[in-house]
Amino acid sequence: MDHSNPQPRRRDPRAQSPAESSSDELAAGSAHDEAERRRASWTMQNGFTPQRPQQTSRHYSESESPDELAVDADEYWRSSRTRNRHRSPSPITRPSMQDDHSQGGSDDLAEHDMADSDADQAGDADNWSDRSATPLASPVPPKPEHLNYKEKFVMRGHLRGVSAVKFSPDCSMIASAGADAAVRVWDTASGRLIHIFEGHLAGISTLAWAPDGEWIASGSDDKTIRLWNVNTLKAHTKVFDGHHNYVYQIAFAPKGNILVSGSYDEAVFMWDVRRAQVMRSLPAHSDPVAGIDVVHDGTLIASCALDGLIRIWDTHSGQCLRTLVMEDNPPATCVKFSPNGRFILAWTLDGCIRMWSYVESRVLKTFQGHVNTKYSLQGCFGIYGPGDVSYDPPLCFAVSGSEDGSILFWDLVSKQILQRLEGHSGAVLCVHTGTLNGKRMVASCGADKTVRLWEEVDEDDTESNDDVFSGGVTPTPESHSQISSPTHDADGDNAMTDVSAMLSTAATPAEDVMMA
Repeated sequence: MDHSNPQPRRRDPRAQSPAESSSDELAAGSAHDEAERRRASWTMQNGFTPQRPQQTSRHYSESESPDELAVDADEYWRSSRTRNRHRSPSPITRPSMQDDHSQGGSDDLAEHDMADSDADQAGDADNWSDRSATPLASPVPPKPEHLNYKEKFVMRGHLRGVSAVKFSPDCSMIASAGADAAVRVWDTASGRLIHIFEGHLAGISTLAWAPDGEWIASGSDDKTIRLWNVNTLKAHTKVFDGHHNYVYQIAFAPKGNILVSGSYDEAVFMWDVRRAQVMRSLPAHSDPVAGIDVVHDGTLIASCALDGLIRIWDTHSGQCLRTLVMEDNPPATCVKFSPNGRFILAWTLDGCIRMWSYVESRVLKTFQGHVNTKYSLQGCFGIYGPGDVSYDPPLCFAVSGSEDGSILFWDLVSKQILQRLEGHSGAVLCVHTGTLNGKRMVASCGADKTVRLWEEVDEDDTESNDDVFSGGVTPTPESHSQISSPTHDADGDNAMTDVSAMLSTAATPAEDVMMA
């Protein structure tokens, strides 16, 4: 073979013609031809002809990369077994031994490989036995079937029936007021009286804490609303004067700049707190307005009246968005938004508490078991169950007082009565929930002139605290307020402490109303 005149390389038909090629490309081509001539000359002088590697009969994988897969299958699997003696089992299933036979392996080799495989698996099992297993999520404990609240304090000092009681936003204090026209502030931890605010000329039906916990607002039968500062222990210089009859319920908007009130004059007022002036008057009902509440984001107002109607109002425009009516139209005395703002609880004088989906204008649940035919009772929402366990949906209850002196807790989903507390000797007019230092509590007040604090205890803790604290107050002239009037309500919500942040996910609107 003559190497002196090597054949020119085959040109790529897609390559450019010399006329189209640049001078650099032609120079590169000339350099390459010169290198070919030198290589051919060196071969002739030394008598050595390079040979191509001999083609083997191995079957290569389609991949051209120099990896493990580009070798004979038998050799690969045999080498893999050797390597895998020092590594954990692969999660990928290996081919069966029949695949090895199809690649030319013998039966003896197959038996030997299977024996090695068994030994490897045994070794791997030994290696894995020393490792801890992945921890499994502990099962959620069963849903508690009852609550275990115990009476902690009985706070005495009011001269007449107590119509309203509320925890402060941080739950460190309790405010109470009633027919004696005085507002009393108690220390939650000790049950002792902190201060008495006096100034109303008639009985007080409703209380509300400002969201910052600095002010307490009270609505009275003297047709006015007054604000009291718990830091300075002084009254606000301005009196909220505008209603033409008894003030039954009040509630702060979440920012604290607006106060909403309902009155015997059948109107709902929205007050500018800073200026103590009426911003808007809503011609809400044709009968006395007994219940008022503001949704957690301040966009909606709920009102109810003795005409049996429940109305939802737009805060910004003052427009009535919904009117909820029962067929028999019993007088409604209290209304509460759920913490997620999607539902409301309504107390009526037919002995029922109904949970409404006001968007759908229908009743989802009806809670019964308490007595309510005469007084304007009020209650709220709460949460129960172990604090270190997350339930889905959360375990929530509705709580209310009763005219027979008891306090009842209902599970929101099953409507089962979780607990009935006995202690008051007269009608329980108001109940409020809160949490202090991780302890869930309930404050209650009633016609027996007492304020009581109840604390949730463990099942094995049967110790009860019978401490009784007296306010040591000076008697004040009796008010003309008549607690027995079915229109004298004891609300003033929006002082919900931990209830508004307690819960967060919902499954269905009918079964889980405690969403953030």
